[in-house]
Amino acid sequence: MGRIAALIKPHDLTYMLLHWQVWLGRLAQQAGKPIVEHQETARILIAGTGPAGLIAALAFADSGFPVTLVGPEASAPDGRTTALMTPALKVLERLDVLEAIKSKAAPLKVMRIVDATSRLIRSPVVTFRASEIDEEQFGLNLPNSIFAPALAGKVAGHSGIEWLRSVVKAWHLGADRADAELADGSAVGASLAVAADGRLSPAREAAGISTAARSYPQAALVLNFSHGRDHAFTSTEFHTETGPFTQVPLPGNRSSLVWVVKPETAKELAALDDVALSLRVEQRMQSMLGRVTVEPGRQIYPLSTVTPLRFARQRVALVGEAAHVFPPIGAQGLNLGIRDIDDLVGIANENREDPGAARALAAYDFKRRPDVLARSSAVNLLNMSLLSDMLPAQMARGAGLGVLGGFAPLRAFFMREGLRPGSGFAALAGGLRKPMRQQ
Repeated sequence: MGRIAALIKPHDLTYMLLHWQVWLGRLAQQAGKPIVEHQETARILIAGTGPAGLIAALAFADSGFPVTLVGPEASAPDGRTTALMTPALKVLERLDVLEAIKSKAAPLKVMRIVDATSRLIRSPVVTFRASEIDEEQFGLNLPNSIFAPALAGKVAGHSGIEWLRSVVKAWHLGADRADAELADGSAVGASLAVAADGRLSPAREAAGISTAARSYPQAALVLNFSHGRDHAFTSTEFHTETGPFTQVPLPGNRSSLVWVVKPETAKELAALDDVALSLRVEQRMQSMLGRVTVEPGRQIYPLSTVTPLRFARQRVALVGEAAHVFPPIGAQGLNLGIRDIDDLVGIANENREDPGAARALAAYDFKRRPDVLARSSAVNLLNMSLLSDMLPAQMARGAGLGVLGGFAPLRAFFMREGLRPGSGFAALAGGLRKPMRQQ
């Protein structure tokens, strides 16, 4: 207890009080007290031009905020794909981005987990079908080579977004505004700075937000491949002793692959010629899609986990990988980032005159904390259970997946929660109310 008490600083106590102010403010509104309307709209500064930064710029501009976006245009080709679930797609549709790219994406209608380990205890195959929860599909798998340029083009053509194609050299965060000194010698300022600047996030560091981080003895080999058989819009995640081997459908008889292995193994695989690597992929997939032919372009990414101890401070709000980093399991990454953005814009709309005020940031931190911690904890726990040789860990993973596979109501709950946080609980509550009404 003494150690915990020593970690609590005065500004942390202030932050806790702000959380209480947020709750009291909401209770006051619900009690019918008048709400003061402000006509002035503050400027938003967004650092980072990856997908999260571009989507944040469009979302804030779409809500009527003047936006300054800082960061260069992407130049290196990106062969990866992004699996976006239906709620995230609805955000892109609202921002008028989805229509131009959905014809070049593949629907995700079935998601399957296969235990491909050789350990003593193995779990049964678990299959999730969107039709089980009355959904046509879980989402779409989008090639980044299509997705990123579509976002960039939309941002470049938006009259409400000023895009400064430089990088932030230094941050100056004050009580009333956030200022950024750019590498080209210019300077910009705003009421709220949105840190969409990646897992190392200079903006997060400047705000004094500490993180809990660890590196995994894993790396992801990413590539695309064609195959002889139809994938039937099914994504299969093979669980192995080194991590997941995940195939995700692309249009036609093509799929994307994220293969998590030891870092040295990733380098060895990437160095193989096309024929040898194609054979290794086919063998790992147990030839379920027939003959495999890998396509040009292989990328390797080391895996780690990063969780900030808070999600906003000193006029900086974290979104995307600045707010959460974890292994590529369950297609959570950018979907979680888009929920960050949606919640942040919603809170900014309630504080249009000063969306970077401490009270607004406390509301954002309070709203995002349960979702981010639940998702990142679940993914990290599952990844660690794959790496562990301990029998209890294997038993727990096997039992959990076994129950999911054999108990349809629980499977439906997890599918709904995977798409929309809280919808699983809402469905359970609705199911309980129905018998009561019939009585």
